[in-house]
Amino acid sequence: MSVIKPTVLVVEDEQAQREVLRYNLEAEGFRVVTAENGEEALIKVDEESPDIIVLDWMLPNLSGIEVCRQLKTRTKTRAVPVIMLSARSEEVDRVRGLETGADDYVVKPYSVIEMMARVRAQLRRTRPASVGQKLTHNNIVLDAETHKVFRGEKPLKLGPTEFRLLATFMEKPGRVWSREQLLDRVWGRDIYVDTRTVDVHIGRLRKALCQHGDSDPMRTVRGTGYSLD
Repeated sequence: MSVIKPTVLVVEDEQAQREVLRYNLEAEGFRVVTAENGEEALIKVDEESPDIIVLDWMLPNLSGIEVCRQLKTRTKTRAVPVIMLSARSEEVDRVRGLETGADDYVVKPYSVIEMMARVRAQLRRTRPASVGQKLTHNNIVLDAETHKVFRGEKPLKLGPTEFRLLATFMEKPGRVWSREQLLDRVWGRDIYVDTRTVDVHIGRLRKALCQHGDSDPMRTVRGTGYSLD
């Protein structure tokens, strides 16, 4: 089993454009959720915790620029990449979009192939394991493409769930993940699993990481969750 699919939130009021993006993103292996306006987008962000947002500038009522501004002022969503879509091609508009906090700016009409490349480029920065990147932390190496893990020069045997857990921790070393966040990221938002299951698999991951006598790199944060230090 591979790393859980990244979630892309597409915010676009034109149905045809929305469906083209959904179709192509799903074909690329992403999980896609959509919103038709800015207010719905902010609700979906809270409900779905997307990994990346494709956001149209010209939305009814609450504009894409205002949605982006709000997301980038919140601690919880500040780091989520935003690709702004706009028919405005003037340099001043591009600068305004980027200054509001957008991570990329794409002018309509755009090439679908280029859009997919830009989505992958942003995810390489924020969720590298999901696009097949090799991750390294101290002497641990995780190759998401070949599904192999090494500590030092020695291969480690990990189950599929432990592999996904380790990929999550290695994408953001030092970050403390709650059990609920790990359930969403590793098992998926649509699957019900008891939070105690997380503890069982963390125990297995610890055992796997220490199978050649190395020290335990996992840290338990009492009352909160776990991190890779």
